[in-house]
Amino acid sequence: MVSTLDGAAQHDGRSQPISGATDMRIFGTLRGLADVVVVGAETVRQEGYRPARAREAFAARREAAGQGPAPAVAVVSASLDLDFSLPLFTSPLVPTLLLTGAAAAPDRVAAAEQAGARVVIAGEGMTVDPARAVRALAGLGHTRLLTEGGPRLLGQFVAAGVLDELCLTVSPLLTAGDAQRIAGGPSVAVPGRFELVSLLEEEGFLFSRYRRR
Repeated sequence: MVSTLDGAAQHDGRSQPISGATDMRIFGTLRGLADVVVVGAETVRQEGYRPARAREAFAARREAAGQGPAPAVAVVSASLDLDFSLPLFTSPLVPTLLLTGAAAAPDRVAAAEQAGARVVIAGEGMTVDPARAVRALAGLGHTRLLTEGGPRLLGQFVAAGVLDELCLTVSPLLTAGDAQRIAGGPSVAVPGRFELVSLLEEEGFLFSRYRRR
C-alpha cells in the first residue's frame, strides 16, 4: 500500500497519483513473487485492473517454486457487480478468481463463469469472510497472497487477523482532503503489533516492510 505524509491512501480516488517509479518497481516485484493477487471489486473498478502478466525476470524463480507463469487475480465481490467484458476476465494468462458469498445472484455467477472466471464461495449470505477466503485460496494451492486493497478490503483482513505482513510506501506528499487511509472498515478490539523488518529510502519516499509478531 502507499500513503501520503498526512495519511491519504488515494488522490482523486486512485493510488497512482501518490505513487512513484520505485514504488511501482516494488509493486511489480511483489506481484512477481505472489501466487495470487487479492483485490476488492471497487478497486478493480476505480483502478482499471488488468490481468497480471508473465515477466521474464521472475520466470525461473516462479518455475522453481512450482508457480504458474503469472499470479492469478482474485476479486472479492459479494454482489459480482462487475464488467465481465474487461480484459481481466476475457484475456488473463491465468483465469481470474471471484471470491463471493453463498447467496450471490445465480445469474451473476453464470455470467462470471461464462466469461471464463472461476467463482469461489468464501462466505455465507452476501458477505465474504477474509479467513475463509484465505483458506479457500490455499485449497487451490495459493498460499502466498498479495492483498492490493483497496482500503476497505485491507481493513477487513486486518480486523479478521489474517494479515501477516505489510509493505507500506510513505510518499513525500501532503494532500489534505478526506481521502481514505490504507485500511478502513471495522476496528479491532486490541490493536495488532507489527515489527519493522526493513526500511529503504529513495527521493524522499520511504519503503517499509512490517511483519506481524
